[in-house]
Amino acid sequence: MRDASRDGLVWDSSGLDVEPRWAREPNIAAIERVCRRHLNADDCAVFFHTAGAFNKLYLVDTSSRGRFMMRVSLPVDPHNKTRGEVQTLQLVQRQTDIPVPKVVAFDDTSDNDIGFEWILMQLMPGRPVYYRWRRMTMQQKELLVSRVVDFQAQLYRLGSGSSSSSRSSHRETLRTIGTLHQQSNPLQPGQIVHPIFFSGAHYHYTISRGPFRSSHDWLRAYLTIIIKEHTTALAECRSAEEDEDDREYAEGVLRVARKLLRLLHKIFPAMVHPAEPTVLWHDDLSLMNIMVDDDDRGNVKVTAVIDWECVSTMPLWVASQMPEFLRGAVRETRPDRNCYTDVSDKGSDGGGGEYIGQGLEDSLDNEGKTELYWIHLMEYEQTQLRKVYSARMRRLRPGWDMEVSEGALKVDFLGAVSRCGAGFYIRRIEQWVDAIERKEFLGLMEVLRVGIRKEKPATAGVTGVSGGM
Repeated sequence: MRDASRDGLVWDSSGLDVEPRWAREPNIAAIERVCRRHLNADDCAVFFHTAGAFNKLYLVDTSSRGRFMMRVSLPVDPHNKTRGEVQTLQLVQRQTDIPVPKVVAFDDTSDNDIGFEWILMQLMPGRPVYYRWRRMTMQQKELLVSRVVDFQAQLYRLGSGSSSSSRSSHRETLRTIGTLHQQSNPLQPGQIVHPIFFSGAHYHYTISRGPFRSSHDWLRAYLTIIIKEHTTALAECRSAEEDEDDREYAEGVLRVARKLLRLLHKIFPAMVHPAEPTVLWHDDLSLMNIMVDDDDRGNVKVTAVIDWECVSTMPLWVASQMPEFLRGAVRETRPDRNCYTDVSDKGSDGGGGEYIGQGLEDSLDNEGKTELYWIHLMEYEQTQLRKVYSARMRRLRPGWDMEVSEGALKVDFLGAVSRCGAGFYIRRIEQWVDAIERKEFLGLMEVLRVGIRKEKPATAGVTGVSGGM
């Protein structure tokens, strides 16, 4: 499906989700010309590096200026996505000590030699901590988590007009939910850049795109997109007499989305004045997006935090949740590796090509143990490291425990909305919504994991049954 308003972009709907595709490949010779011009270097060599969901990355090598990275992007949200990422990177670099790539040049239009939007940025040292995690000591991991907390505390202070970590000097002046598109004082987010708002036909929906004054307005727009999408899908199923499973699926998503919409105003006030305070929130802070290296004393240090595309200002309750790399099941007891099966380790179960210089020697080593051991060990470590994160956040942000407690139901609601939009766990999300409506405040993740057991009449001879996904 071509989108005439977004030249160079094709949406592929042949799978479970609509996926962006390149209508044409970026020309490496054109990328070299652009890089030579902006780097003022005649010895530019450009090589394809890797691809993301919405972009292609190219390594730019020069003998006179060093090495750089060129990100060429699909026009999924023309101008806004590129401009938002650039402004976010520049703000973070200017007002924090979070190591992020320096932007050398960019073009947020397709009116250039390459024919696509692009960002030329500094190549950051190090490699993803994902590839070192298994060999790091627990002390090294605790230090890394503490550093991430320091980063998050600095993001809380962005836009406050204060560089001090003192709570007394903190003034919340960054308000509204959206993506930064230009630097101003005070900071003013613009319309939000997020896949739910620009994927496929969503881009053309007549809906509010922000900046949103409140969580209520933002989540209402999110749910409106889900309802519009599946209302259309249901109509197409009926007119084409499609498979009954497709029709039941669309009906299920619609039913749950409408239930969430009815629940929305009970959790989030519809009228907010002044606009809700917000914080810049990196919602994909995974082990692949934290780069590390050894310092002069052999300690592991964070060299970069990457992948800031689609990062926006979010309500404070969104930032009360754990970063992505610390989320997982609770496991308080360290797994005994002797209780797990030995397997033949032939080298790699990790990905390839995610950073410069990665080779076979960097692939994950199972050390002869089944992958289940490493999953359980990760759950144990995440459980312990969440305690480290919370303890340090309490010191840097007094009242943190209250923020987490007051934000728990809201975070669960957002999780329910996002999973509903993706079509995951529909039946169990509905169970959770129904329980909240009955004022049974159950944790979403627990309901997703095991469902809600319901007692059946004694005559049935069955005590209970777990709901399906």
